[in-house]
Amino acid sequence: MTLSFDPDTISLPHYHFIGGEKVNASEGIAMRRPSDGMAFGDCPVASADLVDQAVQTSKTALKASNWGGVRPRDRVSAMQRWADLIEQDAEYLAKLEAVSSTRPVGHLVAGDIAVTAEQIRFFAEFADKEGSDLVPTSDASLGMVMTEPYGVVGAITPWNFPLSMAGWKLGPALAAGNAVVLKPSEMTPFSTLRIAELSVEAGIPAGLINIVLGNGMVTGNAITGHADISKVSFTGSTAAGAAIMQNVARTGIKPMTLELGGKSPQVVFADADIERTAKAVAQSIISNAGQACVAGSRLIVAKEIAEELIAAITAIMRRVETGPTWDEKTQYSPIISQKQIERIDAIVRAAIGAGAECLTGGQIMDRDGYFYAPTLLGNVTQDSPAVTEEIFGPVLTLQTFQDEDEALALADHPTYGLAAGVFTCDLSRAIRVTRRLQAGTIWVNRYGRSRDHILPTGGYKSSGIGKDLGREAYMANRKSKSVLIDL
Repeated sequence: MTLSFDPDTISLPHYHFIGGEKVNASEGIAMRRPSDGMAFGDCPVASADLVDQAVQTSKTALKASNWGGVRPRDRVSAMQRWADLIEQDAEYLAKLEAVSSTRPVGHLVAGDIAVTAEQIRFFAEFADKEGSDLVPTSDASLGMVMTEPYGVVGAITPWNFPLSMAGWKLGPALAAGNAVVLKPSEMTPFSTLRIAELSVEAGIPAGLINIVLGNGMVTGNAITGHADISKVSFTGSTAAGAAIMQNVARTGIKPMTLELGGKSPQVVFADADIERTAKAVAQSIISNAGQACVAGSRLIVAKEIAEELIAAITAIMRRVETGPTWDEKTQYSPIISQKQIERIDAIVRAAIGAGAECLTGGQIMDRDGYFYAPTLLGNVTQDSPAVTEEIFGPVLTLQTFQDEDEALALADHPTYGLAAGVFTCDLSRAIRVTRRLQAGTIWVNRYGRSRDHILPTGGYKSSGIGKDLGREAYMANRKSKSVLIDL
């Protein structure tokens, strides 16, 4: 199978998907391809009225299908068929996503799409294995904790991993018996529309997944502030998460899962395996050009091995080869937009102006599209914006330490606590440091998620509320009631 393609030959969907039908849309937000900067279409913007139509359609579909009350194994079977169709449609899905996103087409087929199908199967299997519990009470009574679906879940996904983030939201919500109204990013909406269509082909009742396109200000606000949305799930920036919390409160109180920003440290001790560590550290910031909430953007390394580790990391960074996302040979991603690449460059320029040393990279690459060179900044201070701000680009900062306490002090961030990495061959130290790090996910002698979907992900501090993935994500899509019966 040859995955490379001409982006001008791909017909892109231009509609919302409500009740299993394509709903025509007017012109909306102009779009440009990250790989070459060319204008190629627009993303329609769903009004508050259209969002309300989607919500009411979800409520009607839930009642008509009894999705939350059918034999749980029926939900499992339908979702497994859906995952099969996603895998079968991998080439088309990859092309739809590669046109507008930062994800190379080869990475999509081997990674994102396969992972999305796995996630849907993973969550589907909870439907007939997780239920209510009998709890210990006196012999004169019977105590139960019963769970049930929320109803309509409102979900908003980001542009950096459109398909797998849609799987994070749709998988647990559907398996738990809910319907979903989902807004993908206005920068990368196309593949999400397609997997919604495939869900109906798989036998999931039409109207349980409704996709409305648009921006956060109009469409996103209409979803999160809708009185008939029973739960909100969002992945994106901390600032956007805070705005969503305020908007939700306008129409009452409802549960939220918020997976937000990060500025994650990677702490490397003197006994770490240099070659293995260098590969992990470099890949964590090169992958998707650092456009990931868990990107390991702060390198904190023992002073005695810093020089050797830096040499190994910069060598890897300098080897990256750029290319458009529609070329199957491409390994290094573009930045999502002109605005974002200018922001990245401004933070790097400011850091260098304040005394940081650019050890490699530090500039916009001279080619079509929005590509930024993998960058390592040394001699940064703890209060530098390059250290404190989530850059969301391929920029790694370097700080050194002399002892464990200093390493942990540098690793601690006043705002974020999403993820962290620890590199050491000392098991006791690894456990000790892991206990002290303030982060929701910690990797030891590796950096980045595996395909063990049982491990939940979520942050401390302003990096979020609640968990995606794992059993926790399924249970977060069901509400519980306590029942006590006197016999």
